[in-house]
Amino acid sequence: MALSRERKEEMLAQYTDWVQRAEAVVFAEYSGMNMAHINKLRGNVRNAGGEFHIIKNTLAKRAFDAAGMATPDELFKGSSAVGIAFSDPPGVAKAIVDAIKDSEFVKVKGGFLNGQLLSAADVKALADLPPLPVVQSQLLAVINTPATQLARLLNEPARQMAQVLKAYADQGAAA
Repeated sequence: MALSRERKEEMLAQYTDWVQRAEAVVFAEYSGMNMAHINKLRGNVRNAGGEFHIIKNTLAKRAFDAAGMATPDELFKGSSAVGIAFSDPPGVAKAIVDAIKDSEFVKVKGGFLNGQLLSAADVKALADLPPLPVVQSQLLAVINTPATQLARLLNEPARQMAQVLKAYADQGAAA
């Protein structure tokens, strides 16, 4: 069924909006997947803070070109879908890469991270990064450690003095 010109313009506007708002976009080939697998993949990507959509290649190419992102033609060959990360690029990439392990039908073609082109290997490396909450907690621990050590260092002389006074008081009470 052919799409009307108005519907194509709506889709182009939607694709352009996704590209402009996304921190990362992962291109995948999904040929051979049934709707149950696609819906499961969509759910996993949604849980990671993104969206997974099947796209029209020519309209998506126009949207990326309009956003100033030079895209190689091989990203738009065959059946194409995109995983769009609005907040956690490693989480979305991990959800898609995990789908590759579970299904022989999904294949990562490449992607973009903050406007920079990624190869399929780069997307897999991105998927190996820890999720955003883990990175945030690690950063907080790194920032908090010197303050904790400083507090211990400043409290140590007072603690030692209190131990000495307590030892003299215990010695005087015993005598």
